[in-house]
Amino acid sequence: MTVVVNEVRRGTYLDSVALMRLARELTGMPDVEEAGLMIGTPANRDILRDAGVLAAAGEAAGPGDLIVAVRAKTELAASAAIARAKERLEARRASSGIGDGGSAWQPRTLRSGIETMPDANLALISVPGVFAAAEARKALNRGLNVMIFSDNVALADEVALKREARERGLLLMGPDCGTAIISGLPLGFANVVPRGGIGIIGASGTGIQEVSCLVARAGHGISHAIGTGGRDLKAEVGGITTLMAIDLLEADPATKHIVLISKPPAEAVARAVLERVARAKKPFTICFLGADDLHLPRNAQAAVTLEAAALLAVGGHVPTATGSGSASAGRKGGTLCGLFSGGTLCAEAQVIAREQGVTVTSNAPITGVAKLAASGHTLIDLGDDEFTRGRPHPMLEPTVRDQPLLEAVARADVGVILVDVVLGFGSNLDPAGHLATVVAGLPKKPPIVASVTGTNADPQGFASQVAKLQAAGIEVAASNAAATRRALALIGVGG
Repeated sequence: MTVVVNEVRRGTYLDSVALMRLARELTGMPDVEEAGLMIGTPANRDILRDAGVLAAAGEAAGPGDLIVAVRAKTELAASAAIARAKERLEARRASSGIGDGGSAWQPRTLRSGIETMPDANLALISVPGVFAAAEARKALNRGLNVMIFSDNVALADEVALKREARERGLLLMGPDCGTAIISGLPLGFANVVPRGGIGIIGASGTGIQEVSCLVARAGHGISHAIGTGGRDLKAEVGGITTLMAIDLLEADPATKHIVLISKPPAEAVARAVLERVARAKKPFTICFLGADDLHLPRNAQAAVTLEAAALLAVGGHVPTATGSGSASAGRKGGTLCGLFSGGTLCAEAQVIAREQGVTVTSNAPITGVAKLAASGHTLIDLGDDEFTRGRPHPMLEPTVRDQPLLEAVARADVGVILVDVVLGFGSNLDPAGHLATVVAGLPKKPPIVASVTGTNADPQGFASQVAKLQAAGIEVAASNAAATRRALALIGVGG
């Protein structure tokens, strides 16, 4: 028999990532089966209900309330978990200066934030999706450019907000814009890269990260990296942010070359974007991952992969080796299993596999819909809702990959495992260290090939993360594309 206990803290909002980490801590307590801490929006209540941790008190919570939900084997264990949650939440409240216990005041509204920084010209919105559109509209009304980190924003709201921003001459990045670098400042999941002449426009966060890091490791720099959100190039949105970003980067004297990254756009949107590129006076590199037969204007060149996009942008050499040792021989004729924290890195691996004549299944197909199979070549985006409902993204919490990794190791058909490690602000502070520890504890495993997206200036440090992987017997390639090619070669595919 299990016990489900909910406590509702009225009028409380806290960062969702911190709440997810606390939920994972509670789940690790003795006799606690599951825990969740979420703002009481209808979508979040559905998640808690599906997880079997929602009780009557939680059902009655509103979108401005915090639900602390625990399912445990005993009442004593449930009470202990609730008490731990209270302790952690109060400590966080005090350290952040909220209420009487803190000393460092922080603005809690957009208005007070603007009063504190009257010269600010960009607002980053990271609240539950049901609130994000209203907050973005407030920011636009105050003349601010906007980056909406939040996801789960209605498509109709995105279209309306982007049209309003365009009318006001403001840039709206997102929703679900995970990465941007504006005037050298990393925002969201982004890396520390030098300033330089290459501008990036990306519908993908990890795509921007991979290209900007490869550019940096080649000795070049980034002027700005503008995230558009994953739906910007859909027919309903019409590429509003993408087109505005092209205008901005073309007018920017520091930007000498522009890289455009996305999955294949809607046909009409692609045509509009390429027509705008044709009118530009600056050179472009276009990387529409998975797109075929692109008819580009004379000032643009096509890149099939993110690695190729970086190479073309710098006009020369991108490092292709990290000094790593070789993985042990793969199982010839075995299958490839890729476990990715970056969705676009997963898509790039699919493109390379397709070039080599390998058919893969994935939960993040570059075109169409593919169902994951229990066997055969498999590439999994661990950032998909299937793995992250109510839990942190794998870039924040590398334990998300642990169980899929163990399952891949146990599969008799798997000849090689392919993984990515993504560094930078927002990401876990030691993802390679965690992966190395898990791998070191495996008595038997197929060869593992990894890529590391990052720079030595990142908080985690590129070189030290590579060294930890190598020490665990993981082969490290210089890019996600190189890692994919190497993994395929280990099972006898390609060169």
